[in-house]
Amino acid sequence: MIRGVLSSVKTIAMVGASPKEQRPSYFVMRYLLGKGFRVIPVNPGQAGGSILGQACYADLAAIPEPVDMIDIFRSPDAVPGIVDAALALDPLPKVVWMQLGVRHEAAASKAEAAGLAVVMDRCPKIEYARLSGEIGWNGVNSRILSSKKPTLRSGFQSFGIRPPKG
Repeated sequence: MIRGVLSSVKTIAMVGASPKEQRPSYFVMRYLLGKGFRVIPVNPGQAGGSILGQACYADLAAIPEPVDMIDIFRSPDAVPGIVDAALALDPLPKVVWMQLGVRHEAAASKAEAAGLAVVMDRCPKIEYARLSGEIGWNGVNSRILSSKKPTLRSGFQSFGIRPPKG
């Protein structure tokens, strides 16, 4: 499921994106941008400005284009409101993704009932690196065994999970 999600989404709204380099949302956003995703930061305190060169919005409703995935970098108690805002979008996003340590079963059920895929307590940066084999460069067991040579791609790092364009 996660490979399918990361292979199919192109535009990600990152709720709770931070302009501070030491924050996890900052380096996850930088990584995903480097992999070719369009990442739109959502942070009311930064609205009207930019994070990593991307225009920042106060909330999901203010984003002027459709998004495929909502990536939530907020505490679990904020999730129901974010899911409600996502369900008010037209068109609906395909995925609601809750970051490491973030779970909300009732909000997840509501999103799934509306036809959205839900991922909880995971990081798209870590999952992308695991699925592409990049995480293995650091000696971490990715739980993926393959004799296939990774496909060289352009971007922040050279390997990816998406099929080549063209």
